[in-house]
Amino acid sequence: MRIFSADDVNTLMDYSELVEVLRKAFQSDIITPLRHNHTIELPDQANASLLLMPAWHNAMAKGHSNGTYVGIKMVSVYPDNEAKAHKPSILGSYLLLDGATGEIKAIIDGPAISIWRTACASALAASYLAKLDAQEILMVGTGALAEPLIRAHMAVRPLKQIAIWGRNPQKAQKLADRLQQQGLKARVAEQLEDAARSADIISCATMASSPLVMGKWLKPGSHLDLVGAFRPDMRESDDEAVQIASVFCDTLQGATNEGGDIVQPLANGALTLDQIKGDLFDLCRGSRIGRASDDEITLFKSVGTAIEDLAAAQYLYELNQ
Repeated sequence: MRIFSADDVNTLMDYSELVEVLRKAFQSDIITPLRHNHTIELPDQANASLLLMPAWHNAMAKGHSNGTYVGIKMVSVYPDNEAKAHKPSILGSYLLLDGATGEIKAIIDGPAISIWRTACASALAASYLAKLDAQEILMVGTGALAEPLIRAHMAVRPLKQIAIWGRNPQKAQKLADRLQQQGLKARVAEQLEDAARSADIISCATMASSPLVMGKWLKPGSHLDLVGAFRPDMRESDDEAVQIASVFCDTLQGATNEGGDIVQPLANGALTLDQIKGDLFDLCRGSRIGRASDDEITLFKSVGTAIEDLAAAQYLYELNQ
């Protein structure tokens, strides 16, 4: 059995390779039961919960179980951890099992593999939806996903300009400085609207409960990547954004039930189900086209799926086999 720490994950993973791994995963037959979400009632923690996300290869579709895997991500969400215990709010592990025997093959740091698969899922979508010659990316948010999202998008498009906006300018500057030290052309965006109006790709990974990016700011040909706002009561874009854009998501079931950027406009009539052009299954299998023209505005909503976790875990485990 292998144990992969966060450092192991960050050292071994490659953005370009993982994008292709995810592409193949959405073309394959992977079973993903409904995510288990259990509330943990504690006297000193509000809204603590345990999430269980299983997935496995459909051995029947393959005709055999050899070379297949079963995986489960176990995540604890304790929102008050940072303030009360100076620990991350989200902790967890990923268990990768042999599909034929059930033997545990690997235990992987949960937050690290989640960050990598989330960033690369957005890049996978951008490989179909962003303009081929996209030059400038705006990163909205300065959390753990910010740099991986930038790196992942750079793996699929020739981005040369990086703007970073965050509610905390000091965090934005720190990220810009780090990227500059790595030889990248990065800057802090003082005005979100100005930066959004010039960006070819806008990637958002925030905890926003009300829209940050407005549809009227999106220039022709831009691509809006919405990764944060993972609950129905949260959102990062307004109604106009989904109305003027060609809307795609990672999974139709997940996005229409969990992501506020889709759930809320569906509820108020600004968006209808038939206006959602497709998900990653459709794009990766070729049943839906992505970007149709250079002037088209595209929007991708990600809420995550256990398919991505299983594919990333298998890729990591098999790197040195």
